[in-house]
Amino acid sequence: MRDYLQALEQDAAKDPEQRARELSKRELPKRFYKEAVPATVEGGFAIHLDGRPVKTPSRTMLVLTHHAVAQAVADEWNAQVEVINPAVMPLTRIANSAQDAVAKRFAEVSDEITRFCGTDALCYRADEPETLVARQRELWDPVLSWAEAMFGGRFVRIAGIIHQEQPEALLKAYRARLDSFTPLGLAALHTATSLAGSAVLALALSDGHLSVEEAWLAAHVEEDFNVERWGQDEQATQVRTYKRTEFDAAALILGMNDAAQV
Repeated sequence: MRDYLQALEQDAAKDPEQRARELSKRELPKRFYKEAVPATVEGGFAIHLDGRPVKTPSRTMLVLTHHAVAQAVADEWNAQVEVINPAVMPLTRIANSAQDAVAKRFAEVSDEITRFCGTDALCYRADEPETLVARQRELWDPVLSWAEAMFGGRFVRIAGIIHQEQPEALLKAYRARLDSFTPLGLAALHTATSLAGSAVLALALSDGHLSVEEAWLAAHVEEDFNVERWGQDEQATQVRTYKRTEFDAAALILGMNDAAQV
């Protein structure tokens, strides 16, 4: 039996360009339906393709509890033209992962996100140049202070890349916070954490402490600094655009209180 949690983690670890290349090598199924629409079913909303429900990779009917999310998933299906390309359907992938993997392995996915928190990008600071140091401090310190107030501890700030352990009590408090999430919300949080490199930023986005744009900019402080100094790289820009689409999909789910939290 396929280990869906492992597949979820491996997929999240891939560079989006790598994921797109892998999907492009597969023979994609042709679009066979005229219209995708949300349909009311027991427990929420299914996505009907000309009356036939979309199924997850485990062959169960995909059911979403929030109509707005279901409509956004249906929009992804309607946006397909000649073939059905999962590379451009991030909401569908997150929803599939939530139902097939996260719902069955909730504690393990929560533990995985908490491990991200233990090596959170916001805690690893540049020691030069001063302009980058100042920018990290400006964008990251308020978010860490918000999290510290919530969890009753203090994150260790590290100059450089040498790993240092974060306080165990703080990580336990972060982990306990995840128990309030639904499987769909946790899957979206996992996606946002992986893309941002920060479990703290992902939680701040989920709680509404940061807007999507604020969280995205905070996650790319060093990258933006280098672009200002050395200019844009076309390939890097394409990858970033792809990642932003994925991030926005996760943010849409996290923005629905009844989808992200009990």
